[in-house]
Parts: sequence; structure tokens; C-alpha cells
Amino acid sequence: MGGLFGAVSKKCCKADVFYGTDYNSHLGTRRAGMATYSPEKGFVRKIHNLESTYFRTKFECELPDFDGNAGIGVISDTDAQPIVFNSHLGRFAIVTVAKIANIDELEKQLLERGRHFAELSSGRTNQTELVGLLINEGRNFVEGIENVYRQVKGSCTMLLLTENGIIAARDVMGRTPIVVGRKEDGFAVSSESSAFPNLDYEIDRFVGPGEILHITADGITQLRKPNDKMQICSFLWVYYGFPTSSYEGVNVEKVRFSCGEKMGRTDDSEVDCACGIPDSGVGMALGYAEGKGVPYHRAIAKYTPTWPRSFTPSDQTMRSLVAKMKLIPNRAMLEGQRLLFCDDSIVRGTQLRDNVKVLYDYGAREVHMRIACPPLIYGCPFIGFTASKSDLELITRRIIGEFEGDPNKNLEKYATTDSPEYKRLVEEIRSRFGLTSLKFNTIETLVEAIGLPKCKVCTHCFDGSSHFAE
Repeated sequence: MGGLFGAVSKKCCKADVFYGTDYNSHLGTRRAGMATYSPEKGFVRKIHNLESTYFRTKFECELPDFDGNAGIGVISDTDAQPIVFNSHLGRFAIVTVAKIANIDELEKQLLERGRHFAELSSGRTNQTELVGLLINEGRNFVEGIENVYRQVKGSCTMLLLTENGIIAARDVMGRTPIVVGRKEDGFAVSSESSAFPNLDYEIDRFVGPGEILHITADGITQLRKPNDKMQICSFLWVYYGFPTSSYEGVNVEKVRFSCGEKMGRTDDSEVDCACGIPDSGVGMALGYAEGKGVPYHRAIAKYTPTWPRSFTPSDQTMRSLVAKMKLIPNRAMLEGQRLLFCDDSIVRGTQLRDNVKVLYDYGAREVHMRIACPPLIYGCPFIGFTASKSDLELITRRIIGEFEGDPNKNLEKYATTDSPEYKRLVEEIRSRFGLTSLKFNTIETLVEAIGLPKCKVCTHCFDGSSHFAE
């Protein structure tokens, strides 16, 4: 996926940009970059690969190179960025959180119009550079960003560092978030509000879908009003979001706790305790324990000294090894217990298969599983939601293919809670992993826990209900 951070201040802000960007590290694992601007040095930019290390270890020693009262940073799962432009709009650096489904089409159109691409990411066009080229077709920044909104299919949220502050522009459908923070000497803008407290920022506002703001140390100017329509990704609350973050004023941990509590109150399974699969399953498990009236036990712990966040190698074998290595079961808390585990989702099923086997090997009497969201039936065309390259990597689609002879057949029926097809799908997943019982949260419960109208929350990966912006 990816995360953004920017700061503009009446004094040097490179420390805020450094730490604020680092606080978005859970959103991506491939690349990171920072850029600052000062009249003396101009634009200073650094980009590093994060696939085998952490943001701080790459950028800390280079922090003295940065200078200025304005800067931006990015954690990216896609392309190398920031990209710095010198154009008729002036000089600017840009970072994006984007998934451009029609990038090949746009690339061809730009080349036919005489544009060229100087940056390549893994041999492919750098989508942040493409966004910058589309912006440069406008007569001003607002017109250029609206050009991006019109042409990009998928999503694109961006920060532009200019010679006069930062321009923040949220995806036209609001699929990915931006929140603005304020403190005495300036402002910050971030994908995650959890970046703010330790840097002494208070939440000032949540940027609306398609809204464009110009931010300087002296204040904020709205350059484009927000759209009425919004499709913010529900999976932010389920998986991606840090527990202390809020989107649209709705806290991540509160949603996870509420999902678990609602499920616990209605679940008739007899269990001895509730446990969470670290990290994103913990909040749900705490809620389930309270709703069910059973204790919360930590039967699996995450090894944080060397696995503080989830690296996601592109190779499936390495992904499976990483998933196993970071979680350590505790035999003393497992033996003879009827355990109920909460987790955020089941994507491929690889990690679940390994975890369940270990739990039984370590003496668990029963293993029940509760999932925070509905079964993932549809791949996401709108944001970089998983590393999956194909819908057939989803365990649900593979099973549907076995049932129907076609992985694309009757998807609506399998996505409908408690339909015969839905029940058959869930039972097959339960049986394959040897679970005592398996239940998924419903779309209705998830949306109720988030607290926003269903029409403003994207649940496409569960029910196929969303569409590209027109």
C-alpha cells in the first residue's frame, strides 16, 4: 500500500519529516524516500530500498543532509519516490500512494504526446513520475491534479512539496486517507494520525475525497472542495491501520474491538479463552473476550526484536517462512485448552495452515477461528491491498473454482452471508485447516463498527460493490 507524511514549519522540520515518515512504516516494505526544500539548498532528495532493512537505519545517518522548513516523506510498496520536477508550474517534489490500473494506457498516451519518462521502477514506468507528468499538463497545480483525477483509474493520493509550502490532494474517491495535524509552529499531513502525538501535533482535520489543500506554516487554504461521494477502504480498519490511528474520525482499535465484542456476544461456541494473532487480530480478540465473557490469553507472541513489522518478500516461499518466523506459540498457554483465535483476514491461507498445525502440535484441545472481515472474494483494483498478482491467489477463488469448475462463477452467491454457497465455502475452509469452528464477520457488522454510511465505505473485496470513478 504505502504511507505519506509532510511537514511545514516556521523552523527546521526535518526531524518531524523523518520521524513522521517512519511512523508510516507499517504501510509498506519496499522503498522509502524523503525530500526537503530550503531557499539555500533547494530540493534535497534521498530514496532507499527497504526490503531487507528499516526506514530509520537507511535515513538516520543522512539526516544532516536535509534542511529547510518544509519536507515530505513516503513509505512505498510500488515505485521509487519522491520525484522532483522542474516545470512551467515551478519546481516541486511529489510523493503518491497510488494504484493506477490503466498505467499502460496512460503511458502510451503521454509518449504519443511527446512526453518522456526518466525514472523506471523494476523496469516499469514509475507511476509517481506519470502522475507528475499529468499534473504538468495543467495551467496550475489544481488543474493538473484534477487532470490526474479524471484520467487515473484506481486511486491516487499525493503530496507536492513546492517552493511555497505543501499541496495535499486526497484520492478523488477518498479510497486512501489524509489527515492534517497542527501545532504551534506549523502543520503536518499524514496517511496515519498515529504519527502525530509523539511529535506534538493535534488532529486539525481529515481531508475529504478529492479535496486539495495548500499548507504553509501560517495556515491552510482550500484549493478544491471535497466531493460528496466517498469510498474509503474498509480494510484500513481491519488490517492496515495502526491501532492508535483514526480515519474520518473513527479509531482503528475501537473498530477492531467493536467487531470482536459484537461477535463474542452472539457466538455460542464453548471456549476457554480468546487469543489474538499479532498484530491486527489482538484488538478484535480483546473485544471478543469482553463480549463473550472469557479471559484473553496470549498463546502466540510476536518476536518484536527482529520482526517489528511484517516484511513481505515477493517470493511465496520466503513469505511463508517470514510469516512463520515472526510468531512464536507458547506451549504453556496452549496445552489442553479450547482456544479461540481472532485474526484480521484469510487471504491465501498459507499462514493459517501453518499456525493451526503448530497449535495442535503444542497440545491445543480445540482451535476455533474468528475473522474480523467477511471472506475475500474479489481482488482489489483500487489500492495496493495485497501482494497478490491474481484473484486466484485468494483461497476463496481457488475453492470456488473447484466447486464450480470456474473461479468466476456465482461469486455473488458466495459473497452473500449465510447463503448455501457461502456456508459451503466457509465449511470447506474450516475443514481444510482442521479448525474446530470458523466464522467470519459480516459486512453489516463491519460497517456498523466503522460507523460510516455503507455508501461511503468500500467493501468491494467482500461483495464486488465498488467501481472506478467516472
